[in-house]
Parts: sequence; C-alpha cells; structure tokens
Amino acid sequence: MTEQDHKQLGKTLWNIANQLRGAMNADDFRDYMLAFLFLRYISDNYEKAARKELGRDYPDPDAIGNGGRTPLSVWYEQNPGDVDAFEKQMRRKAHYVIKPRHLWANIAHMARTQNGELLNTLQEGFKYIENESFESTFSGLFSEINLGSEKLGKTYSARNEKLCTIIQKIAEGLTEFSTDSDTLGDAYEYLIGQFAAGSGKKAGEFYTPQRISDILSAVVALDGQAPETGPRKKMASVLDFACGSGSLLLNVRHRIVNSGGSVGMICGQEKNITTYNLCRMNMLLHGVKDSEFEIYHGDSLTNDWDMLREQNPAKKPTFDAVVANPPFSYRWEPNDALGEDMRFKNHGLAPKSAADFAFLLHGFHYLKDEGVMAIILPHGVLFRGGKEAAIRRKLLNDGHIDTVIGLPANLFYSTGIPVCILVLKKCKKPDDVLIINASAEGNFEKGKRQNYLKPEHVNKIIETYKHRNEEKRYSRRVAMGEIEENDYNLNISRYVSTAKPEPEIDLKATYEELVKAEKDIKAAKEKHNAFLEELGLPPLP
Repeated sequence: MTEQDHKQLGKTLWNIANQLRGAMNADDFRDYMLAFLFLRYISDNYEKAARKELGRDYPDPDAIGNGGRTPLSVWYEQNPGDVDAFEKQMRRKAHYVIKPRHLWANIAHMARTQNGELLNTLQEGFKYIENESFESTFSGLFSEINLGSEKLGKTYSARNEKLCTIIQKIAEGLTEFSTDSDTLGDAYEYLIGQFAAGSGKKAGEFYTPQRISDILSAVVALDGQAPETGPRKKMASVLDFACGSGSLLLNVRHRIVNSGGSVGMICGQEKNITTYNLCRMNMLLHGVKDSEFEIYHGDSLTNDWDMLREQNPAKKPTFDAVVANPPFSYRWEPNDALGEDMRFKNHGLAPKSAADFAFLLHGFHYLKDEGVMAIILPHGVLFRGGKEAAIRRKLLNDGHIDTVIGLPANLFYSTGIPVCILVLKKCKKPDDVLIINASAEGNFEKGKRQNYLKPEHVNKIIETYKHRNEEKRYSRRVAMGEIEENDYNLNISRYVSTAKPEPEIDLKATYEELVKAEKDIKAAKEKHNAFLEELGLPPLP
C-alpha cells in the first residue's frame, strides 16, 4: 500500500472518531480507540504466526463460515490436549499468546451481534494479555483503559452497547484496508496527531509535530563528526528521556533504516502513565520487536530508572543519539543531593522555575563521545541569566554546543511561543557555533490556527546543518570570540538578524529627479495658462 493509503486509513478512523465521540472526553475516547486498533494488530499478527506454526492442521477459514468463530477457536476445540504445548511454542516464537475468544475477530463479531458479554470478554482479554500473555511485554499496557467507567455509560448495559457501536464502526472502517504494521502504525500516528491537535496544551505531553520531529531525527541520523557524509549506517542505541507517544524515536529509526542502516536498541522514558502505554503500543504497532525497545515509566529528572543509575563509569549506558522534546520551563525541586549528581555536578543545577537545562544535562550525560543530541527548548535558555547563564557558559567553553536552530512561533499545539533546537556533541570538530534563524516569513507557512513547516523548509534547515552553510539573514558560523564578547548570550537575532536593510538612497539621482519634476510642473503650468487665456479666464498664479 502507498503512503497515501496509510493516511487514508487514518482519516477514515478519524471520521469514525468524530461521529462516535459525542459527549465523551476526547482523551478517554482516544485511549479506547487506540487500544482497539492495537488489539486488531496483535490479533492479526498472532493468527498469522499460529497459521505458520500449525501448518496443515490450521483449520480452513472458508470451511468455518461467518458465525464469528475463528480458525484458532476451532483448533482449540478439536485439540484440547495440545493447547498447552502450542501456547508454550507461541510464547517462544511469537513472544505472546492471545486466547481465541480475545482475538479481534471474535470481539468484532460480538460487537456486530450486540452480544451482552462483549464488555466482560474485553476486560478479561485485556487482563490476560497484560498479565499472562508473555513476561513483561504487555504488563500494565491497558491499565488506563477503564471499560467500567461511567463515561461510557451509567449501567453495564449502556457501556456494553456503547462499546459494541464503537468496535463495530472501527471494524467496518478497517475492512477496506491492509492491517500490516506500516498501515496500522501510520494510522495510529495519524490519530495521535489529530487528537493532539484538538487537545490544546495537553498535546505537549505526548506529541511532537511531525515536521519538527523530522528535523531532530535527520540531525541525529547524520554522522556525528562529519554530517556532510550523510546518514550513519549503524546506530547501536537511541534515547528519548521524555518520549511521549514515541513518535520521535520511531522517526529516528525510520530514517536510519530507510537509508540502508540499522538501529539496535530504542530506549525511552515517560512520566505520564497513559502516554507511556501509548508509546509501547506505538512501538509494537510499527513492527519493533519487544527485544528491540525498552520504555520505562518514571521521572527523568530524579533519574529513577535503575538502568541509568549505574555508578560504575565503565558500565554506564551511553547512546549514539539522544533526542527530546521535554516540557518547557518545567518547575522542579533541585536539592543538595541533585547538586552532587554526576549529571549536574560539573555544570550546576538549573533554577527551580525552569528545568530546561536539567533536562538537557540529563540527556547529555548519557551521550556517547561521538554521538549527537538534539533537544527542543524555549528560547529563554539562549539568553536567561543567573544559573542558566553559568551552565550555558560552561557548555560553550567546553565546545559542546554545535548548532542553534531558531524556529517560528506557534508551531506547537501546546504553546504559541517560538522554540529552538540545540544540537550538542561531546567531541565536535568546528570551533564555532552554527546559528540558523528559520523564524522569518518565507521559512514557514502561516495557518489559521497555527503555523507549520513544509518539507522544503525542513530540508533547508537540514542541508544548512549538514554542510554548515552560511546565508544572509538565515545562517551564520559564529566564532567563539564573538560569543564571548556578547557575554555568552546566544540570542539568535544578535548574530543572524532577519531584518531587511532599508534600500540605499542615491542623493544625486534623487536631486536630478526633483529638478526634472520642477521643470515638468513649470511646463505644464504654462501650457495650462495658455488654454485659460484663450478662454478669457485668469491664469494660475
């Protein structure tokens, strides 16, 4: 299927969401809909794996009829003594197990026939997949999906009826489309973006606009020491410590793989439990194996992920790429213990009012020497004083800030402020800082509700970074001496102003034009007076 087909499925499902959502909270409905989409995906994959495992013993779907029974349910009935051995094998090969009654095909049939046990069956299925399917892959995955919520209906019957309607419509919408990982994964991403667009400030908790994500992923995918040589062929690991729904991590993986390379381990951390579950679903929906990613639910600032708390420097995990879109100017609680934390000890603690540099230093601490970090931050980190000025000075003096990219205002669903992307490296070759000012008109498209970047705008930023190009009113390589003279202030307009100079006035040419104009006025007046004299009227003075 084409990319357009993938997007069309997302649009179809979004139309269904708008028809069914009604008075229900948008976030609640989002979680239900995405969970059902995920169930469809893992059901299809499981049935394919079962068909391969059972071979000729797999019942013929055409011989079963359309009574809602699945081939797997028929096999279970016919071979009760072999079920345990089969499920053991499926856990080993497919990495999970779904009971026949919990498969999407059965759930969709129950919805279509308005079966009164749909809700109970769905709850039972989610619980089994979470707790018994396979080790920790699905642990807690549906913990925030409350099928007993009064938001679905006041009574069991009302909730069951609502679920029947939602699932039936989703099943009908999926009928026309393939359900491979690319198709459903892209549809999932599309729906997340659409729900984000309607959720205002809360969108920042789980979604980075696609074009901005494209910039970050392209930057870290390029060779760290020589970006002009193109994408790296192998990336052992990538970290996003504020990963939201995981779209940024997937974008990095997609870019590397599409250029013929490979990505080893994808690691993410997310504090919000609902978003954490969305992220894990997103990984699996895009065909990322459970052995290829690790997403942790926890707080990056307090560093409560055991894997990252390793005290032995030789065992400390480090990453080829670090990307992040953390919450802007987040209030946090710095204390003496954090002051001694190896992440912050050499640079100092960010102020209580804005954890921007705390997030940056957290990610930077785990960056490999040859790696690249790209992080989205508010413009204040470029010029604010006090503790932030001291951290900025240290990063600059140590040669860690490689590039500053200024973006237009009103690109995000969650805020209208302009933001910047900082690109950091532990071992960078250039002794200057590339500053890109992409905020001027012509470098973005104005929209009714918000602004957005087009592919050509994104490509220009990437090419400028890649080749370290300089262009008037757009980009410039700024020597450290000039930055020092400006007291380490990185305010973009100090170095790359987008203001167009007033055109120079040629005084001699202007004088000649004035003289000519006076002569023309005199000649016109004389001619006019001649007409007046013929008419017997008084001349103009």
